Parts: sequence; structure tokens; C-alpha cells
Amino acid sequence: MKKSTEEFCKMFGEDKEALGKMVEGYTYFKWLNLYIYHMRKIGTTFAPDPEVTLRYPKEIATPDADELAQMAAAKTLPTLLSAETSTYHSKVVKLDDAKNLVTINKEISLTDLETIIPYKHARDIILKNPENIAVLDCCCRMTKENPCEPLDVCLFVGEPFVSFILEHNTNNPRKISQGEAVEILKAEDDRGHIHTAWFKDAAGDRFYAICNCCKCCCGAMRAFFRNIPMIASSGYVSEISEDCDGCGECAEYCQFGAISVNDRALVNYEKCMGCGVCESKCPIEAISLKRDPAKGEPLDIRALSEQV
Repeated sequence: MKKSTEEFCKMFGEDKEALGKMVEGYTYFKWLNLYIYHMRKIGTTFAPDPEVTLRYPKEIATPDADELAQMAAAKTLPTLLSAETSTYHSKVVKLDDAKNLVTINKEISLTDLETIIPYKHARDIILKNPENIAVLDCCCRMTKENPCEPLDVCLFVGEPFVSFILEHNTNNPRKISQGEAVEILKAEDDRGHIHTAWFKDAAGDRFYAICNCCKCCCGAMRAFFRNIPMIASSGYVSEISEDCDGCGECAEYCQFGAISVNDRALVNYEKCMGCGVCESKCPIEAISLKRDPAKGEPLDIRALSEQV
């Protein structure tokens, strides 16, 4: 057994449920594209998505791997239909909060973050060696025909996850510095893409990665638009000042379709997820993010670590 696999297995106990999670986690992290492909394919039976053509990752699809990935996806997907049962979900984080997640320099253990991660399961932040970061090809882009580029935009943070994907060569991974991770976040933000922190029961019920993606490729966003609650708000909403001249730049970039423009921009607060893309794209700085308690608490790792 590979050393990274041994360390991964240590996150789980020895009862039957824990062993099931461990097998699912191993399948997920080793054959990520296959798992996501089957999640997306099975998901269309719950909520069709005619705008997306899926690509089968045949380059890694051995019969045994395909069977394991399909079984794991079939087990997970029904849980996603409710926040009460969801075992696999994400939290929108604005750029500054995403940067903080990849530049923290101490180990952290934060559990049961219900007000921040509004799901019953998988809501811990346990960072071991957080300076260890890897970037890999986005599984959502890799399982979609004609995806957006670049592909290498998914960031895995800390152990045992980074060592696992490097040792198992999951999705062309490479180890990067914290500074390089920040540059990837900034580049994706410049493209108008959003940042989401990911949590999964088969990842020890904890945070393990930051996805940087777009509404046309991201499987979770596609599911969210079809009323599958895989994404939680950042805890912020956009606010338009009276300086707005109605140029429409913000509406063009808004990944959630939350902005309309007449004489000036208007925000649909129900749709706004507080990603901050509109704020960064406004040429006259007429947009800002404000806290909205109804949307939950932000994932501000530095503030949380100071509390601890």
C-alpha cells in the first residue's frame, strides 16, 4: 500500500460505515474524473441538463475503476437533493477569503461549522500541513466536451490529500507554492470565475480543495441551477451604489444571473451568492459586497483561527 493511502485511511475509523466512506474516498480521489462523470450522468436522471455534453474519461476507465466510480457516484447522488442529507457540497468564497485558505501557515482544527457550512454533514476544517498545495486539472472541465481553459485550476490543500493525488497521479497534479496558488486564484478571478471551498464525507467530513470554475463547466453550478443545493452562499451580497452608470459589465460576468440592467444595475438578492465577481469587474467601483446574516457566515479562516 502506498504511504499516502495509509495516511488517507487513518482519517477513518474501523466500523462498517467508516470503512464504506474510506473506500468511496479512495475511489473519488484516485479516479476523480470517472466519479464526476458518473455523478453528472446519473444526475441528469434527476434534473436533465441539455446545455452540457459530457465527455467519458476513457483514458483512465479500466472496467474495475469504472464500476467502483459508478457505484460510489450512485450512492452519493441521492444525498445531494437536500442540505440535511448532503455529503458532498461547497461554500462560495470571495477572492480574499480564498487567498487566506491557501496562505495559512499553521495547522487548524475547526469542527461543526454549522453557521458557515449550512449542511448537516461534512463541515469541518482540519488543516494538516496547509502549506502543502497541489494544482490539478479540473474534473468538471475534463468531463465536459469543449471545456473552458486552462484546465489546471483546482487546488488541493493540506494532507493527506496533496500527497495522495501526487502519488496516485490524479488529473496531472503538480505541487505548487502558496504564492503560485494565489496567482491561480487571481487569474481565475480575472476571468470572472468563482471560488468554492469543497467538503465531503469521504474526505474525512472536511474541507480539502478550492474549485475555480464557471457556470458553463462546473458540475456543481449546473446542479445548483437545477435546484440541487450543492453550493452555499459566501455570506455576502452585492450592493450597487448610486454611482452606477448602467454599463452592464457586472451583468455580463455574473455567474449566477443575479444582476439585471436598465438605467442602472439591479441585484436579485435571492440569486446573489456573494462571489464578488461583479465587484472586481465594475470599471467605476460602484459595487461592493456587504454582509447578509440571512446568507450565513463567511468562511474567513484567519478570523476563525484567531477565535480558536
